[in-house]
Amino acid sequence: MEAQKPYFEAHVFCCTNRRPDGHKRGSCAAHGSEKLRDYMKARARELGFDGKVRINSAGCLDRCELGPTLVIYPEGVWYTYHSTGDVDEILQTHLVEGRRVERLMLTTEQRELRPEQQG
Repeated sequence: MEAQKPYFEAHVFCCTNRRPDGHKRGSCAAHGSEKLRDYMKARARELGFDGKVRINSAGCLDRCELGPTLVIYPEGVWYTYHSTGDVDEILQTHLVEGRRVERLMLTTEQRELRPEQQG
């Protein structure tokens, strides 16, 4: 059986989870993830990613204190981002050039931190 080609070259999941105001862990939406996701979708269209890259909302990615966060598959690379400039850098460097944005990547320790360890 022949391996099936992936539907998209890359799939970007942007956490847009919203917790109640004042929650001790915060939430990505409280840090502007919805507006940044919308900006990312618009920029992806401008860059001609239609049909190649899918930008999606995701529920909680469980890295609330580091948010907003996103993960790009198939590589499984996790990023934190806080501005439209960060979004532009991720789109250009990761999705156009195929390199990683080291300064925005979550570390292994940050990816593996469990809620009970976060205080």
